[in-house]
Amino acid sequence: MAKKKTAKKAASKTASKVAKKTAKKAVKRPAAGEKFVLHDDILEGVLEVAEITRKGELRIKRTDLKRILDESFERAAIVASSGEKVKIPFLGNLMYSEVKARKAGSGVNPFTGEPMQIKARPASRKPRFSFARTVKETFANKKNW
Repeated sequence: MAKKKTAKKAASKTASKVAKKTAKKAVKRPAAGEKFVLHDDILEGVLEVAEITRKGELRIKRTDLKRILDESFERAAIVASSGEKVKIPFLGNLMYSEVKARKAGSGVNPFTGEPMQIKARPASRKPRFSFARTVKETFANKKNW
């Protein structure tokens, strides 16, 4: 009878470990006054999952690192969509731009000359990414082609 209880406990422990590993954390939103910093968010996630081995080496699983990066970039997109400018180090800035509303109207197809109806479009936001100057210069330099 003691063996059955220990087997059940072991099974429940392994099930809870698997559940913890596979459970996706909810995407946290930064506090109202707090500014979002991508590399700090990634570092915070890495510190949570990092393990030190007996030899003193730092070990991070690839799946955990991938999850941290995915969650951090997802948070960055959420913050950028709320209106804050998100800086991605060495790459550029992520933000949004406003798209004005457009009324419905009529136009002419330039290829056939046929009159056509143009649909109305509501005002919306779209993502905008501006690259850093160093990235632009790297692409402009013909040595890198």
